[in-house]
Order: sequence, then structure tokens, then C-alpha cells
Amino acid sequence: MKKSKAIVILLCVLLLLAGVSYVDIYGIDREGTASASDIKLGLDLAGGVSITYQVVGEEEPDSTDMADTIAKLQQRVENYSTEAIVYQEGTDRINIEIPGVNDANAILEELGKPGSLYFISETNSEGHANYSLQPVTDENGDEVYEYVLNESLEELEEDGSIVLVGTDVSDARAGAAVDAMGNTIYVVNLTMTAEGTKKFEDATRNAYDKGETLGIYYDGSFVSVPSVNGVFTDGAAQISPMESYEEAESLASTIRIGGLSLELEELHSKVVGAQLGVEAIETSLQAGAIGLLIVILFMIAVYFIPGLASAIGLGMYVALIVLLLNGFDMTLTLSGVAGIILSIGMAVDANVIVFARIREELATGKTVRSAVKIGFDKALSAIVDGNITTLIAAGILLLLGPGTIRGFAQTLALGIVLSMFTALVVTRYVLQALYAIGFKDEKWYGVGREKKPIDFLSKRGVFFSASAAVVAAGLIVMAAYQVNTGEALNYSLEFRGGTATTVTFQESMTLEQINERVVPLIEETVNSPVQIQTVQDSNEVIFKTNSLDIDQREALNQMFLESFNLGEDTITSETISSTISGEMKRDTILAVALSIVCMLIYIRIRFRDIRFGISSIVALLHDVLVVVAFYAVARVSVGNTFIACILTIVGYSINATIVIFDRIRENMTVMTKKNDLKEIVNKSITQTLSRSIFTSLTTYIMVGALYVLGVTSIREFALPLMVGIVCGAYSSVCIAGALWYALRMKFPSAKEDGDAR
Repeated sequence: MKKSKAIVILLCVLLLLAGVSYVDIYGIDREGTASASDIKLGLDLAGGVSITYQVVGEEEPDSTDMADTIAKLQQRVENYSTEAIVYQEGTDRINIEIPGVNDANAILEELGKPGSLYFISETNSEGHANYSLQPVTDENGDEVYEYVLNESLEELEEDGSIVLVGTDVSDARAGAAVDAMGNTIYVVNLTMTAEGTKKFEDATRNAYDKGETLGIYYDGSFVSVPSVNGVFTDGAAQISPMESYEEAESLASTIRIGGLSLELEELHSKVVGAQLGVEAIETSLQAGAIGLLIVILFMIAVYFIPGLASAIGLGMYVALIVLLLNGFDMTLTLSGVAGIILSIGMAVDANVIVFARIREELATGKTVRSAVKIGFDKALSAIVDGNITTLIAAGILLLLGPGTIRGFAQTLALGIVLSMFTALVVTRYVLQALYAIGFKDEKWYGVGREKKPIDFLSKRGVFFSASAAVVAAGLIVMAAYQVNTGEALNYSLEFRGGTATTVTFQESMTLEQINERVVPLIEETVNSPVQIQTVQDSNEVIFKTNSLDIDQREALNQMFLESFNLGEDTITSETISSTISGEMKRDTILAVALSIVCMLIYIRIRFRDIRFGISSIVALLHDVLVVVAFYAVARVSVGNTFIACILTIVGYSINATIVIFDRIRENMTVMTKKNDLKEIVNKSITQTLSRSIFTSLTTYIMVGALYVLGVTSIREFALPLMVGIVCGAYSSVCIAGALWYALRMKFPSAKEDGDAR
């Protein structure tokens, strides 16, 4: 590379970094559009809209119908945000909390009236039309024609013209199909329930024989009036063509929400504040900035010129991820922060792998230019394999995981792609440009020293026993807590539900004031952790605690009356269900299990040895079990962030292990004798030891800054992550390679049989 070209590249990279950073800070207009302040934040960081529905009818609803309604509503509101949550309040109410929005009326208008969908035949048994096209005035004052009911719903129900209701529909999904001319069209695919299948067959036969339509009526108007082109006997049908995929998705969503088991009516809606507060956001940003600065200084101090190149690459990574969080309209929560932390660790990891390779090549006498090229080439497979295995997990979680998990998976996937781009493209070009403008002396790059292999394998019995003992101890502690308290882990409100106490104070208080003045009194009175939600333009505050019995509720009410001089009518309380439903737990477990299987398949294909995959998964499970044991022993609260924490550790662990296995695979190509295998494994672990230490240290610094500076909820999230980082480094160095060696010795293939033990 010529010096002039190198200067141009450096200037372009620095100008791009400055430009993106400017947009991140100030936005693209005076309103700050596309700036960091414009990123959608979740309920925990910024609040949103809370809507409470009540079941229509005097009788108490069946618990099964309530659960089914909550599950379907959860699917519907995730169209607004993957972080939206739905949970039961009392016996006949359902609460929806949607982050990143502040117009409750707009949400209510779009949601309509849940559970009010009807399929209406065009004519009744006497041949009179049930609906017809009539002129109406639209919102612009123009006259348009729309289908309008000729009679009321009660009359239609009495004469049998309502042939199906929403609960007869099992599912409705937008899709694409090919018409008779070979053109792609957009459709809505309907699937009926077992009972609905027979009703739909009768309805379509009647309409088809008469050449009539079948109107779909929802919340006071017709949403679709399709022609019936046949008799559908299998419970499946298709509404087509739709003008666009968006129109098809909108109709499908309407049909799904209109098919709830219960009919609901709005009780009240409000805009709620952040659960963690402004202080949590500010301290998290400070911690992130301080942690990143320490990591950059560390990289420069250890790797000199390559470290400077990585600093520019990391700066570009941070600037781009902020920009793209806006660009992809993602909602950022504390779980999303976990995904970003993991991807920052992987970005640093990629640089460390490359720089270690460069130093190794310099130690063999290569020139700096040659060492840089070879270093990137040799590091490529480890970087790609490590990132792709994690990306596979993120992709499956994104497709199959519940809403909050998809939010984590989105930021993780985005971070992984960006980390690979900045490490393999930005850092590489910057490093080559720095070399070309004059930094050519190898002293600026450091020369690796050949390290005597550490005999890790001879200690494998000690490592295996120690790990087994820690895991066993954790399981014993969990069993003991299960017997004594009924809960193996310290489950938070998200997992077990609790009591929501709504208090209207005489004056407005900030979240920080509430934490200082009110929360300690609640904790002292009922001995429970507390979650807080403020209500916009109101003195109302919602306190969520563990489930309280009658005596505890009375004691809490008395505390509010005496301590804040309130009236009894300003305090209400309701039992609330868990926001992490059984279906969400099941979907999460299924998604994680499938992710592990797919990672195993990928490793089997790439390494051509299933024992590498088995060893990776065992090391991964070891780390998860150790962290869960820590949750049990330390009684750290297990809530929404628990799932994100475990998933972060899964990604971190598999990536660390892949790096070592990649080096083992490479070194095996030069193995001359069968009895060299033990030496090669020890050598591979030793060669990657600095990478394992430095990557763990830099990631630990990022999370450690969150722990030191963060509020209580942030620290409860960061502490287990710190344990997981240490455990991941230990398992990749001490467990994974040793386990692969043991499996190869125990279960050799035909050509391997005879390897020395």
C-alpha cells in the first residue's frame, strides 16, 4: 500500500467515524432524529403505555380461557415491541405494557375490542341481505362505499347469520402465494379449530352454492368481505389477493386478536415511567464509556500499533451499533445491553486472536507486512467459526424465542455482524495504513515468544473433579432451598407473580425520590423486593411486591396512611400473575435446546469430529450450571435478566471453546507421531492462553464497570455475568480440550485406534 493511499484510507475511516458519531450524538436534524436519544427503550429503561382490560360478563372467567387469551394477546402486542408483556391482574383483568410508545389512545384504537370477531353470511335464511355496500364519508370528507350491517349483531345471532366467531379460528398468518398466471400475491392463511372446521365447511358450502360472500366483522366494521370460491372441508382457507404484505399482516393480526377466548373491554390506560429510572440509564452509559475507555487503553498498552488500530475499530463498532439500533427500530432493554456487551467482547476477542497470530509470525522471522497478512488469514477460521456458532444461536432465538428473548437476540445478532466487520475490515485496513505511513519497525507490534507448553491434560482429573464438585454443591443447595422454601432459586415477580399496590401520593415524586423515601419502608413492612412504576402526569405510583396475604396488605396500607398522610381511598391492591408465562419458559427452553443442537451440527461439519461438538456443549452446560448454582447460593434475584444472562454465557462459552479447538485442529495437521496428540492439545491451549486471559479480562472490565457504577437492578444483572465470564475462561482452558482428548482416547475411530494413552 502506498503512503498516499494509506493516508486517504485513514482519513476516510476517521471522517466516517466522526460523521457517524456526530449523528449518534446530535442526530440528522434539530429534533435529534437518529441520535442515541432517539433509540426506543424498553419498559425497564424508559416506560411506555399500560392498558388494563376487563373480561365482559358477570361470571368469573375460567382460568384456562384467561391463559389462552393472555397468550394470544402476547403474540398480538409483540407487533408493537418484542419487549411488550401481558399478565393477569386479579381474577378478571388483563394488563398489557408496551414500551417505546406514549399514545395510549392510538394503541387502543388499533387494537380495537379484543374478542369481538364474527363471520357473517351475506343473506339470512329468508334471503334478506345482512350487509350491503353503502356510501359513507371518510376522514377526509370524501364519499366512499363500504360494507355496512343492515341489522344489529343481536338479530343476526338470533337468526343464525353469524356462522362463526373468532374463537373458531385457530390461527391467521400473512403469507405469499403464486396465482394461476405465475405472479406472486399476498394472502392471509386461516386455520380453524376442530369445532370451527365443521362450521366453516357448512358456511362456505352455503355461500358457494349461492355465489355469495362471507363477511368478517370486527369491532364495529367489516375488515374483509371475501368471495367464497369453494367448499373448505379441512379447516384451512386463504383470503387473497391482498394489496401488500403489510395489509395481509394487519388483517391476520386483527383476526387473531378477534379470536380471543374471552371478550374484553378497556378498563383504563396510562403512560407509565421507567422501572429503573434515569439514574440507571445515566450510570449504565457512564459505565459503558469508562469500561470501553479502559479496554482501549489496555489494548494499546499491550499491542501498541495493532492496539491503536483496534481502538479505532472498536470506536467504529460502538458508533455503528448506536446508529443501526435506530435504523432497525429496535427496542433496547437491559437484556439488549447484555447482547451488546457480549458482542463487544467478541469484537475484542477477534482483535486479540489476530494480534497474537501476528506476534507468532514475527517470532518466526517474518516481516511485519507479511506477519500482518498471515496473522489475519490464520485467525480467520477461528473468528468466523466462533461468531457463526453464536450467530446460529441468535438466529434461532430470534425465530422461535418469546418476545423478550427476541429483543436480546436482535441486539446480539447485530453486534456479532458488526464486530466481525470492524475486526476483519476496519481494523485490518487501519493497521495496514498505519504500517504504510511509517510504523514499520517490529517493535511497534511486539514479537511473540515461544512458550513452553503447560501440561493442562495431566491435571484433567483435578479439573473434572473440581467442576463436578461445584456443580453438585449447587444442585444440593438448590434442592435444600426447594425443600425448605418451595423455591430452588430466588424467583422474582416476573416468574412467580405478586401483588400490585397502587398509591396516589399528595405530591409528585421522581423514581429516585421514591427509591430513597418509600421503598425502604415497604421492604421493612412486608420483607419483599419492590418494583416501581410511576404514572405520567399523575402522583400515582405502582409498587409490585411478592404476593401479600391479608395481614401484610393491611400492614402496608397502614404504613402508607401513617407515613405519608394519605386517605384509604388513595390505596388499591391487586394480585398479578407472572409476566414470564409457562409458554414463554417452554418456548425459551425449546429455542435454546434447538440452538445447542444446531451449534453441535455446525461444529461437527466444520471440525469433522463430533467429539469437538460434544466437548463444546459439555463445557457450555458446565458454565450454565455453575452460574445457576451461583444464583442459588448467593440468592440473586431470578427475573427477566436471568434468561439474558444465561444466554450471554452460552454465547461467550461456545466462542471461547471454538478458538482453542480451532488451534488444535490446525496443529494436528503437522502432527508427525500419534503420541504427539497430548503435546499438541497442551501446546494449543498454551498458545491461546493469552487470548483467553485478555478477552476475559476486557469483557470483565466492561461488566465490572456496570457492577461498580450501576443501580441495584444493574448490579444484580452484572454480578452473575462476571461469574460466567470467569467460568467460561476456566472451562475453555481447563475442561473443553481435556474432555475432547479423553473422548478421543476412549472412543477412537478406526484410523485413530492405537493412539498413545
